[in-house]
Amino acid sequence: MNYTTGAPIRDTKAPDGPIEDRWDQRRFSAKLVNPANKRKLNVIVVGTGLAGGSAAATLGELGYKVKSFCYQDSPRRAHSIAAQGGINAAKNYRGDGDSIHRLFYDTVKGGDFRARESNVYRLAQVSVNIIDQAVAQGVPFAREYGGLLDTRSFGGAQVSRTFYARGQTGQQLLLGAYQALERQIAAGTVEMHTRHEMLDLVISGGRARGVIVRDLVTGEIETHLADAVVLATGGYGNVFFLSTNAKGCNTTAIWRAHRRGAYFGNPCYTQIHPTCIPVSGEYQSKLTLMSESLRNDGRVWVPVQAGDTRAPGDIPEAERDYYLERIYPAFGNLVPRDIASRAAKNVCDEGRGVGPGGLGVYLDFADAIARLGKEAVEKKYGNLFEMYERITGEDPYTRPMRIYPAVHYTMGGLWVDYDLQSTIPGMFVIGEANFSDHGANRLGASALMQGLADGYFVLPTTIGDYLAAGPFGEVAQEDVDEAVGQVTGKIGRLLAVGGTRTADSYHRELGKLMWDHCGMERTEEGLRKALERIPELREEFWNNVKVPGEGEGLNQALERAGRVADFFDLAELMCLDALHRTESCGGHFRAESQTEEGEALRDDEHFAYVAAWEHNPDGDPVLHKEELQYEYVKMSQRSYK
Repeated sequence: MNYTTGAPIRDTKAPDGPIEDRWDQRRFSAKLVNPANKRKLNVIVVGTGLAGGSAAATLGELGYKVKSFCYQDSPRRAHSIAAQGGINAAKNYRGDGDSIHRLFYDTVKGGDFRARESNVYRLAQVSVNIIDQAVAQGVPFAREYGGLLDTRSFGGAQVSRTFYARGQTGQQLLLGAYQALERQIAAGTVEMHTRHEMLDLVISGGRARGVIVRDLVTGEIETHLADAVVLATGGYGNVFFLSTNAKGCNTTAIWRAHRRGAYFGNPCYTQIHPTCIPVSGEYQSKLTLMSESLRNDGRVWVPVQAGDTRAPGDIPEAERDYYLERIYPAFGNLVPRDIASRAAKNVCDEGRGVGPGGLGVYLDFADAIARLGKEAVEKKYGNLFEMYERITGEDPYTRPMRIYPAVHYTMGGLWVDYDLQSTIPGMFVIGEANFSDHGANRLGASALMQGLADGYFVLPTTIGDYLAAGPFGEVAQEDVDEAVGQVTGKIGRLLAVGGTRTADSYHRELGKLMWDHCGMERTEEGLRKALERIPELREEFWNNVKVPGEGEGLNQALERAGRVADFFDLAELMCLDALHRTESCGGHFRAESQTEEGEALRDDEHFAYVAAWEHNPDGDPVLHKEELQYEYVKMSQRSYK
C-alpha cells in the first residue's frame, strides 16, 4: 500500500492572539441561533458515552430537535462507564502549584509535542467548569475530611489535579450525563434510538445530512435525516482484538464517514496502558484494566535477576528493582503511560518479568498499607482490589498485583478543526472519535475531561455557528438511495460468502498481527510485513468468512463481521501512517528512532505535523499535513527524570 501527498491542511477556525483569550474570541465571533429557530433545526448524535450523552442532553436543553443513537440497549452501557481513575481539572484545590497553564503545559508535553496548542489550552480552561457541572448533577466525587473535593495524582503530572469517585469515576460521570439526557428525552427535545448501529453517512449538497442505521433487533435498515450530524462513537482500540475496550467498541461509524470524505488524523497514535491484568490464555476475548490511580500508592518492581521465579514475598528488598523510581526519580511510578509501558516491556524482554510467560511486573501496595493502614487503602481502591481478586484469584492486599501493558485508547481519529467540525461540512466529531487534543500520548484522567468538555461546552457553541445558516432544505432522494444501497450491498455480500471461518477468528489473527508489528514497538521491517499480510488476510476474509443467519432480525454474527471488515481497512491505514512517520513520539515508538537511553526520539524538523489522511476510492490514500506551531510551550526532548 502506497500513498500520495496532497495539499497542506490548516485549521482556519482557531483565533489568533493571546492563547488565553482565543476561546472567548471564538465564542463571541460564533453566530448565534435564536431560540425559536433552534426548534426548527435537527441534529443527530451517534453515541451516548460521556461525549455523546452530554452533547445530546445539552443540545436538547438549548432547544434543538435531537435524535440520539447507540447500539447498546441503554445509553448507560456506553464504554465510558468503564473508566475508573478520575478526571483532570485545573482547580488547584490542593494549592500545590496547579493552574490552567500548567495543565496545558503537562498535556502538550505529555502528548510529546504533537497536539495543537489552541485546543489543549481550551481543554484546560473548560476543565474547571466540568467539575462544577458534575457536582451540580450530584456526581459523588470523593471528599476530604473537611468536605472539600479530594484529588489525587496521575501520570505525567507533579500536582494533584485528578478528581475521582473511588474507582468508578467514569460510571458516576456517565450517570450524571445520562440523567441529563433522560430529562431531555422526557421533555421531548431528544428522541432516543437504542440498539441501532450507524452503517453509513448521508451526504447531500456537499453537507452531512443524516445517517443510515440498522435496527439490531429487527434488522431493518433505516434512514434518519437532519441538519447536522455529530459522531461520538469512541475509539478503535479493538482493531488489536485484545484491548481494554468493551467488545462492542468498533471503528465502523468513523471509518465509513472517512470513506465519505472525512479526513482521518494520526491513525497510528494508539495508547498502551501500563496497568492491565496480563493475558492468561488463548481463550480471552478482552483484557481488564487496573486504574492508573493505583500507581499513586502502588510501587512497580521486578526481580533484579533474570529468571527469578520465587514468590514475591520471598524476594528481599535488596533483590528488587523498582525500575521506574530508579530511571525516573522526579516522577517515579507516575511517569506518563507510554514511558511506563515501554519500561515494563524492556524489563520483561530482559527476562525479569513475572508470572506466566514472564509477561508481567509487580504493582505492590505493601508500603502503602504499612504507611496508611489497610482501611485507608481499601477506602480509596477497594472495588479495584476486589475486581482484581475476582479475576485472578489472588489477594492484592497480601500479594502484589501483576500488571502488563495493553491497548487502551486511541489518540488518532477523524480530523476536526477548532470547532470540532470534520472536513465534511455539517459533520462534527467529539470525544475519542476525533484526533484533536492529546497528540501522540494521552495523559491519564484526560479522556473524561475531553469527552465532557466537547459535549457540555465546546460543541454546543460551535455547532450553532454552522446551524445559523440552516435549515438546509430537502435531502435529494438519490443521495439517500445511494447510501442505503451501499449498506444493503455490503450486508448482502457478507451473508453471501458462506465460508467456513468465523469473523472472530479473523479478528484475532488481525489483532495479533497488529500487536506484533504496530503495537508498543514498531519497525520498518515489521510494518512492511503487516502491510503485506493484511491485504491477504482481508481477501481470505471476504472469500471464506462464515456469517450464519439472515439480514432480517437479530444477527450478532453479522454485526461482528461488518465491524471486522472495517478493522481490516483501518489496520492497513494505521500501518501505513506508522511506516511513513519515521520518528518516535509518545505512543508511536519506532525502534529505529530512539535516544542512547532508549527514549522516544522525535524528528521535529520533518514530522511536527498532524497526518490527515484522505480516502481515495480510485487509488492510494492521500496525505495532507497540518503543520503544528508552538508559541507557548518550547519543543524539547521529554524528560521525567
